[in-house]
Amino acid sequence: MTERLDAFAVTLAQLNPTMGDIEGNAAKVRTARAQAIADGADLVLFPELFIAGYPPEDLVQKPAFQAACRAAIESLARETADGGPAMLVGTPWVDDGKLYNACALLDGGRIASLRFKCNLPNYGVFDEKRLFARGPAAGPVTVRGVRIGVPICEDIWLEQSDDYENVIETLAETGAEIILVPNGSPYARDKNDARLSVAVARVTESGLPLVYLNQVCGQDELVFDGASFALNGDLSLAAQLPAFAENVTTLRFTRNGDDWRCAGPVAQLPEGDYADYAACVLGLRDYVAKNGFPGVLLGISGGIDSALCAAIAVDALGADQVHGVMLPYRYTAAHSIADAGELAGRLRIRYEVLPIMEAVTGFETILSGVFKNLPPDITEENLQARTRGTLLMAISNKTGLMLVTTGNKSEMSVGYATLYGDMNGGFNPIKDIYKTQVFRLAALRNAWKPDGARGPTGAVIPPDIITRPPTAELRENQSDQDSLPPYEVLDGILQRLIEGEEPLDRIIAAGFDRETVARIDHLLNVAEYKRRQAAPGVKVTARNFGRDRRYPITNRFRDKGEQLPAADETLVSRGSRASIDAFEG
Repeated sequence: MTERLDAFAVTLAQLNPTMGDIEGNAAKVRTARAQAIADGADLVLFPELFIAGYPPEDLVQKPAFQAACRAAIESLARETADGGPAMLVGTPWVDDGKLYNACALLDGGRIASLRFKCNLPNYGVFDEKRLFARGPAAGPVTVRGVRIGVPICEDIWLEQSDDYENVIETLAETGAEIILVPNGSPYARDKNDARLSVAVARVTESGLPLVYLNQVCGQDELVFDGASFALNGDLSLAAQLPAFAENVTTLRFTRNGDDWRCAGPVAQLPEGDYADYAACVLGLRDYVAKNGFPGVLLGISGGIDSALCAAIAVDALGADQVHGVMLPYRYTAAHSIADAGELAGRLRIRYEVLPIMEAVTGFETILSGVFKNLPPDITEENLQARTRGTLLMAISNKTGLMLVTTGNKSEMSVGYATLYGDMNGGFNPIKDIYKTQVFRLAALRNAWKPDGARGPTGAVIPPDIITRPPTAELRENQSDQDSLPPYEVLDGILQRLIEGEEPLDRIIAAGFDRETVARIDHLLNVAEYKRRQAAPGVKVTARNFGRDRRYPITNRFRDKGEQLPAADETLVSRGSRASIDAFEG
C-alpha cells in the first residue's frame, strides 16, 4: 500500500529554452534539477515542449529532430536513478507512428509515464492540428504517492465541446490531487488577466490546486513572459513568479485532510505599457543572442521611432553592442541632427554621421536618362530613403551587426514606412506598437527602467524628440498632417480595422469622418504586399500583422461603408438532423 504523504514539494522551472538547442535545453533541465535537489523537492516541472523549444513549427516534423529529442529525454530519465526528484519535461514524442505534444514523467531511472496534449490550438499563431496527433484525456500520474494531473496548456483553456475534451473534469474524476500545467503561452497585453480567469474556472470546477508554469523567452516574433502562478483550491493566490525573467522556485504543498495547499513568493507584475516595453526588450535580446549576432545597427534619424528603438536595443543588449548611424540629406533639419547626437550621447552608443548627398546625386545621375521626359514626383524623394537602406545594409554586411528596423505599426499599416530601414532588415522591436504608444513608451522609459535592462537610468531620450510634433516618415520636408490624419485618429481607426475587424459603417458611427475612414481602409488594403516584405518583429497585441493576419494581396473586395445587409433566413431550406446525418453516411 502506498504511504500517504502530507507534504509534497514542486520546483517550478520558469526557464528560457532555445529552439532546436536540445543539448542546451537539457543542460538547463539538469541545472534546475540540481537546485531542486538542494531544495529537497519531490518533482521538477518544466514548460511545454521544453526540450525542443516552443513553438517548433515544421521543425518538429523532421525525424532527425524527433529522434534527438527522444535521446535527450532518455538520457535525462537515466539520471533520475540517483533517487533525486522526478521531472515532468515537455517533449515531442512519436508513438505508434503518430507525433504528439507530450509531457514525460522521468523518475527512478525510467520514463515512468507519458501524457499527450489533448486539445490542439489552431488559431492565431498556432497550427498544432497540422503538426500533432490528438492525445486522449488521460488520468493523473503518481509521484511519491501523490496523484498529479498534467493537462498541457490548451487542455485547460476551453470547456468540453465537440472539438474539446474537458481534461480537468477527467482528472478530477480519476483522483487527481494537484494540477500541474506546463505552458507555452505567448505574451499579449492584459494576457495575465485572461490566464488567471481560465485557471480560476478550472479550479472552481475541480476544487483542486493548480500550478500554471509558463516559459519565458523570445522566439522569432513571439515573446513568452513567464509570469507563472499557483492557485489553492479555495482560489487564493498561492504564488506568483516574475515576468520576463527566468526563475526557479520550489513550492511546498501540505495536506489538510484531502486538500493540498501551498504558499510561495508573490512577485509584482508589470502591466500595460510597462509590460509591452519589457516584451520588446526581451524579444530583441533573444532574437539577437539566439541567432548569433555580435550586436545591432540602426539608423538614427532624430525622430521618435528610431530613438525608442535605440533605447530598447541598449536595454536589451548593452551600449557596447549598439551602433547608431545618422545619414543626413539636404532636407534633414538641424534639430534632427542635434537630437540624434544627443540621443547617442545619452545612450552611450557608438555613433557616426554619414552625409548621403553624394550617393543620392549619384543615383539621380544614373537615372537621369531614364527619367528625362518624366516629371519629378515622390520617386526622387524616396531615393534618399533607398540610399539610406543601401548604406545601412552595407554596414550590416561588413560588420555582421543585425540591422534593427524602426517602422511603427501605424505607418507600416498604411504603407508609410520607408525611411532609415523601417521595413527591411533583421528585426523590428516596435513592429506591433502604434505611433501614439511609441510616444508613451518613450516618455515612460525616461521615467522608468525595467528590471534587467542594460541601459543607463534616467532620461535617455532627449525630451525635444518626444514633445516635437512628428515629421513625416515618407517625406522629410512635409508634415504628417498633409498626408495622414492626426495619429490619435489614425490609430483609433486602425485599431478598429485590425484588432476589431469592424465594418466601416460601425467605425463611422463611432464618430470618425467617413472620408478619412474610407481612405485609411484603402491604404490598409493596398499595403498588404508591403507588410509581407517587412522584417519580423515583436508581437504585443493578441492580433496583428503576424501569422494570424492572412489577407490576399490580389483582392478586389472593399467595404463600402454602408449598413450591412440583413440575412434573409426565409430563403434557406434546412433539412432535419436525421436527414443530414443519413446523407453524410
